[in-house]
Amino acid sequence: MSSPDPQVRAARNPSTNPALRGPVVAITGAAAGIGAMLTERLAASDEIKQVIAIDERRGECAAAQWHILDVRDPAIAEKLRGADVVVHLALDLDLETDPAARTAYNVRGTQTVLTAAAAAGVHRVVLCTSAMVYGALPDNELPLSEDAELRATAEATGVGDLLEVERLARRAPRAHPGLNVTVVRPAVLVGGTDTALTRYFESPRLLVVAGSRPAWQFCHVEDLCGALEYAVLEKVEGELAVGCEGWLEQEEVEELSGIRRMELPSAVALGAAARLHRIGLTPSPAGDLAYTMYPWVVSGSRLHDAGWRPQWTNEEVLAELLEEVAGRHTLAGRRLGRKDATAAGAAGATVALLGTAALVRRARKARRRI
Repeated sequence: MSSPDPQVRAARNPSTNPALRGPVVAITGAAAGIGAMLTERLAASDEIKQVIAIDERRGECAAAQWHILDVRDPAIAEKLRGADVVVHLALDLDLETDPAARTAYNVRGTQTVLTAAAAAGVHRVVLCTSAMVYGALPDNELPLSEDAELRATAEATGVGDLLEVERLARRAPRAHPGLNVTVVRPAVLVGGTDTALTRYFESPRLLVVAGSRPAWQFCHVEDLCGALEYAVLEKVEGELAVGCEGWLEQEEVEELSGIRRMELPSAVALGAAARLHRIGLTPSPAGDLAYTMYPWVVSGSRLHDAGWRPQWTNEEVLAELLEEVAGRHTLAGRRLGRKDATAAGAAGATVALLGTAALVRRARKARRRI
């Protein structure tokens, strides 16, 4: 019998074919969003042996091995057997989700994945939270180092969940010796995302709180996927911040976007935001405003030291964000219909604010009639 062709032998040889010696990677939340993008990226990589995709529905990546189940199901442990690395991206940070249900899903899901990974013999779990966990505070350094104290509170959308995920990440290696946990914290994420911070750019005017010092740093989802790939391949570990180089001042954002500002005293802005959220007219709590008031820019030094660089600039990401939100209209975090949006845009900042106050009065009257 003749020996195989040299090219065939090379393809079967782990020393010459990186895919045969690369890791098997499981990705949760693989059917949509960042999970789908990372699944496609890793499935096409010569450095990855196999991708196991886990979600509640099947995604489009035919090269991945799919398992359909909820990440809170303990049966996930069996699906993770044989995986070297798990990237947990099955988080719900939707503005419209009931907060209690969102927290139950995010925390329980992360707990289950960490426990299942340890039981399945996985040696590394990569979690994705947000640079929001550092908190947006007037005395924050510019930029923040990765090991800066996490000073956020649970007052902004989903941040309480992310802080709990961070706590689980710190505890997991002690509870499961041999399990390595890497946490990736992106800046304002852009690229098919819908958050309180992306909705900020859907408003007819950019709300600026008097006396505040905003600093805008973005992270394109493609750069986040690149950072996650670095973590998967163990080129870097620990707590990793990821974003574009540097930041944009508020004046630069206004000039680049062409959207004028609406400046309000702090008490008025925060008070109105709290009231609108309390009566259910807006999905964003007042705590979200802090992230448009004070800096939370990150250095990304650990990724940079490992050789990773962002492919996008803040200016380029902002341009893409503006293109994505074109035609959408938001006031105080609440999406408007076309009729309301036309009125708000034509009326200008002052009347838009009065319109918001009118929504509060209308809601109060409705509650009295019940």
